[in-house]
Amino acid sequence: MIGVVNYGAGNLGSVMNALARLGLSARFAAGPDELSPAVSPFERIIFPGDGHFTAAMESLEQSGYAQALQEWIAADKPFLGICIGLQILFDSSEEAPPVNGKIRQGLQVIPGQVRRFPGRKVPQIGWNSTSLVRSGSKLFQGLPEPAFFYYIHSYYADPEGSGFTVAEAVYDLPYCAAVERGALAAVQFHPEKSGALGLKFLENWARA
Repeated sequence: MIGVVNYGAGNLGSVMNALARLGLSARFAAGPDELSPAVSPFERIIFPGDGHFTAAMESLEQSGYAQALQEWIAADKPFLGICIGLQILFDSSEEAPPVNGKIRQGLQVIPGQVRRFPGRKVPQIGWNSTSLVRSGSKLFQGLPEPAFFYYIHSYYADPEGSGFTVAEAVYDLPYCAAVERGALAAVQFHPEKSGALGLKFLENWARA
């Protein structure tokens, strides 16, 4: 069973429909208690969606999901973040400037920042080429190299070091399109909106 975290943003229906097309059992998590690694009814968790970094983190903190997600990931349980689900894993974001000198922090799972694209019209909307920068990825098995996925975002993740990044895309500059370490995975693109290749990607993750 796959648990999908509903934090009040969009794309939830698209993700559920994609999982159903693959014949994968999924339902929305009823609350943060269902993400407790020891007693969770879920084998895997997806954090999907779009939206604003600050709004997402405020929702997660107020609902208790922030700590639950940190504990799930720390236990190396299978996790897939999509779009904002990638960005919240980082320390902080330029989309959330300091207020009264206080920085709005992310989940701080991956060291690094989320930055705004410089000098280009944003958001980047549409299909973009996505290339592997590390071999052996379970997520991209059976996919063409490069593969095209659907993106919509104004900010990009900038990890410290290269230990997490498994794939890159280019929009004026090369940027992190996917991360993978252990059971942790997250992508900037939307596999649920990326046709057959996106479904293959989701299947790879669900079967890994």
